[in-house]
Formats: sequence, structure tokens, C-alpha cells
Amino acid sequence: MYSCIKEKFARFATSEEGASAIEYGLIAGLIGALIIVAVTGIGGSVSTFFTDICTSLGGCA
Repeated sequence: MYSCIKEKFARFATSEEGASAIEYGLIAGLIGALIIVAVTGIGGSVSTFFTDICTSLGGCA
């Protein structure tokens, strides 16, 4: 019985199934976080830009 458990643990430890899925998930998460940071960072300046345009045109609705 002990050898069966030891064999299954050894097979699990050396298995690389699912490793690429986890890596792709981490990459997608990092890209998503970078997009959120970028949008948050430029959001204020974009809002100011459109407010200036609206003011130049004579007011906002």
C-alpha cells in the first residue's frame, strides 16, 4: 500500500499537465492588471480633455 501511494505521489510530482494553463492564466491576469492601471492612470487626463472640448463648444448637455 505504501509503495502505491509513493508511486502516485512521484507521478503527481513529475507531471506537467496543467502547467501551461496556469502560466497562461497568470499572463492573462498580469495583462489585465496592466490594462486597469493604464486606464486608471490616463482616465483623469482624458476626462479633462473632453471637458475642455465641451467647454470650447459652448457647454455640455
